[in-house]
Amino acid sequence: MDYVIIVAGGKGLRMGGEIPKQFLPIGGKPVLMRTMERFHEYDPALKIILVLPKEQQEFWQELCQKHDFKIMHQVADGGETRFQSSKNGLALIPDEDEGVVAIHDGVRPFVSTDVIERCFDAARDDFAAIPVVPVTDTLRYIDRGHGHNVLRDHFRSVQTPQCFDLSLAKQAFDQPYRETFTDDASVIESLGCQVTMVEGNRQNLKLTTPFDMMIAELLIHNS
Repeated sequence: MDYVIIVAGGKGLRMGGEIPKQFLPIGGKPVLMRTMERFHEYDPALKIILVLPKEQQEFWQELCQKHDFKIMHQVADGGETRFQSSKNGLALIPDEDEGVVAIHDGVRPFVSTDVIERCFDAARDDFAAIPVVPVTDTLRYIDRGHGHNVLRDHFRSVQTPQCFDLSLAKQAFDQPYRETFTDDASVIESLGCQVTMVEGNRQNLKLTTPFDMMIAELLIHNS
């Protein structure tokens, strides 16, 4: 049995408004619904777990009714950290289940189904997989006020979904939180596991600022 945990804990502060960014509309539909539709399109049998702050869950139910949103999903409570939110999502998965679990940012609605498939397939073979894209900007390393350029060929930008063997993910998220856990893959790597990188897609933007929403509208209207 395969799962996706969609983590949506944004407060909307960088968007400059009171509505959390995962609920903002693009093309007339909330971001979060478009994100969930991508995974449903990849596999209608995929079990979807949505992680939302408790205080946002009633509003989400109202949105589902308003938009007649019918994709089946469970809802878990968001935590104080990404680590805790992912852990809360994993807690809804029975311990005896086997398969692959993806963990995805709720505000990445443009992940392609090809990328989702690559991540799941790689995790089935290698236990852990993440999508990455090449860095296009010049990078500069800063140390104590000084800096120097570094070769961007040595770096990749990391996206989601990050996919893991279910039992491995359960084991990894059973440990105490550390500040070194910068994403879900870093939690897995703390057990000494290697993470396979697969090709992501450029359109798989994390919508964080008003400028990102402008890009999102363009992507919707050109799709």
